[in-house]
Amino acid sequence: MAEVIQLNEEILQFKGKDFLQLSDYTPEEILYMLDVAKELKALQKQGKPHPYLAGKVLGMIFEKSSTRTRVSFEVGMLQLGGHAIFLSSKDIQLGRGETISDTAKVLSRYVDAIMIRTFSHASVEELAFNATIPVINGLTDLQHPTQVLADLLTIQEHKGKLAGLKLCYVGDGNNNMAHSLLEGAVKVGMDISIASPSGYLPDGTITEKAIKAGTETGSTVMITNDPVKAIQDADVVVTDVWASMGQEAEAGERLKAFEAYQVNEALCKHAKEDYIFLHCLPAHRGEEVTAEIIDGPHSVVFDEAENRLHAQKAILKLLLN
Repeated sequence: MAEVIQLNEEILQFKGKDFLQLSDYTPEEILYMLDVAKELKALQKQGKPHPYLAGKVLGMIFEKSSTRTRVSFEVGMLQLGGHAIFLSSKDIQLGRGETISDTAKVLSRYVDAIMIRTFSHASVEELAFNATIPVINGLTDLQHPTQVLADLLTIQEHKGKLAGLKLCYVGDGNNNMAHSLLEGAVKVGMDISIASPSGYLPDGTITEKAIKAGTETGSTVMITNDPVKAIQDADVVVTDVWASMGQEAEAGERLKAFEAYQVNEALCKHAKEDYIFLHCLPAHRGEEVTAEIIDGPHSVVFDEAENRLHAQKAILKLLLN
């Protein structure tokens, strides 16, 4: 397996790149990442050692707390033979006013890659610009590419393909999940529809780029206020919390704005009979999704959560090996 992967990596030139948003990668590169994730997952399930990153160190900056991101990256580095260092804003001088530029240059002398989970996407871009090592976007308010790579892996596993499927996202369209789903779906040939209330539609620039990318892969993009229209004949149904981290003060206002956008049995009757349901977690049952859906037979949310580990291992292996 290693020899085949090495040959393809030389062609696709992953090593040393950043992983900031899926739009930075070609359809072929994204599909290859998924292939590597599946191979690494198979090795892990078989209990076969795969220390591709022996001696490598990942610095993990967390300005936003996390369960899945922290655990999956730490475990992933361990299974790949490397080591991960957790750095909260309280642990490093970034939290006391040191510039992002200086932090990037210092960490580049100590570790082999940086994963950052923060608020501003501009901060991640500045970190990557000044670092001489790969920077991985673990989440910003604008993008969540590592999660969506795991989502694509999950869809591929359950549906046997990606191209030609329809993915429907219902809820806050102006959040990181909707944006990364837009970018990821069209890259792999999936149609995508997003249903959100006015005032919560996806970023216009990201939408325009997704539509343009879709013309090259045969994907269509639908942005609508009508959840029934959006979910019609969907193969995959996705939602996210209505108030993301940092938006807690808006929770009451958002509950009213999104009350007609709950993913429930009545809405999902318009999807295909064999649809699968995804949610990046944590979920608020009774708000964006009912318990009948997220805990029901169509839900694959825990397969999705597990696949964060395998997708991120593929990213780490490709960028560092």
